Amino acid sequence: MAVSADSARILVASNRGPVSYGLLPGGGLDAKRGGGGLVSGLSAIGSDASTLWVCAALGEGDREAARRAGTGTLDPEDTGGQRVRMLDIPAQTHAAAYNGIANSVLWFVHHLLYQTPVEPAFGPEFREQWAAYEAYNRAFAEALAAEAAEGAAVLVQDYHLALVPGLLRALRPDLRISHFTHTPWAPPDYFRLLPDDIAAQLLSGLLGADRLGFLTKRWAGAFMDCAQSVLGAERAGGAELSYDGRRTAIGVYGLGADAEFLRERAHRTDVDDRLGALREQIGQPDRKTIVRVDRTELSKNIVRGLLAYRQLLLDHPEWTGRVVHIAFAYPSRQDLAVYREYTASVRALADEINEQFGTVGWTPVVLHVEDDFARSLAAYRLADVALVNPIRDGMNLVAKEVPVVSDAGVALVLSREAGAYEELGEDALPVNPYDVSATARALHDALMMPPSERAERSKRLAAAATALPPQRWFLDQLEALGG
Repeated sequence: MAVSADSARILVASNRGPVSYGLLPGGGLDAKRGGGGLVSGLSAIGSDASTLWVCAALGEGDREAARRAGTGTLDPEDTGGQRVRMLDIPAQTHAAAYNGIANSVLWFVHHLLYQTPVEPAFGPEFREQWAAYEAYNRAFAEALAAEAAEGAAVLVQDYHLALVPGLLRALRPDLRISHFTHTPWAPPDYFRLLPDDIAAQLLSGLLGADRLGFLTKRWAGAFMDCAQSVLGAERAGGAELSYDGRRTAIGVYGLGADAEFLRERAHRTDVDDRLGALREQIGQPDRKTIVRVDRTELSKNIVRGLLAYRQLLLDHPEWTGRVVHIAFAYPSRQDLAVYREYTASVRALADEINEQFGTVGWTPVVLHVEDDFARSLAAYRLADVALVNPIRDGMNLVAKEVPVVSDAGVALVLSREAGAYEELGEDALPVNPYDVSATARALHDALMMPPSERAERSKRLAAAATALPPQRWFLDQLEALGG
């Protein structure tokens, strides 16, 4: 394949890019830049580096921007100076790949979310959606192959693009390819819920990479177990797999919180304003706060968290009027019926608790469902207790962010099934996410923790949470790939 003079030396591929577009009246476009680990990571390379971000158009505004750019890159004024190519993959193909496969199959498998007596049932509709997933991954592989310089480093992100390494390897064997999985990885028995050929295709697609990255040793080990069980891949040393005449290295990179950004952002005026508003909602200044900040994603376990809070009030009536549960449950994937139903159940349970226990001047649950980052940071600052109880989570950055931002120190009640538990478990109060009674006891213990102990634990949690900040996380992977 011909390589052009302006080809990129470092490429990142992800479903969502660093910018999104809205359509304005009259046909104009409104660009909004995003944040997160990848954006911070790319900024660490420097503006002079030959880098390119390849992403998908997600909405009509994105599609219009992609059409205007053609096969070129987006306006650098929209992207903060980064070179970004946005792929105008047909909307129907993207919907089937993203909602039909990535979010309704792969996410469910890796987070162990299926109700197995009734689901999954892989029939003709699944096969049609899988064909779209293949087409979606192929579009990325072809774009990366066309844009990459000889021997370039390509860092592919997440479960949306699990087939890209193998497809890209076939097109450009000269490239150095990595893939990073931001979710957990299912153990072999659960992974084998997938049709045999699909399970093999996913694993062999990933093993087309030179390096694979995971958030924890546990998820990396589960992937290796699956590759051995399904494909017959062999372990070549402690952190390599040998398959189909190639070796793939396995690395663990525990993405941390960006302390400098969070601490600066948490003390801006808009956060101070929201802090004041939350204190008004809480009421009496000596009331304790239990804070959770999540998307209404099934794996986040919000309903059991609310049940545990209700159990706390039943088991310890002395907390009546003395504690408020601030629960931020931001809508997620509302185009899927199961997520809409889950969001409705969260609202209904919060209302039930308030009706059952609330008094004049005390609202036990303060629930917010409108996404507001400044308000989340305000809640982090005032939290006495942070509740992070996912059924299963690749990492969970909220668990890492709260101790970093906390004003007076926070007691962290943390699910042992969160990836963050691997780093934070020693100073957290661990819980089985399915055990409502035990979670209620952990909440009580956290509320009763002496302020001095809470502050010391919080300091150690913050240190562990920031050990691998986003820029270092990205550069470590690039350096391991030889970038």
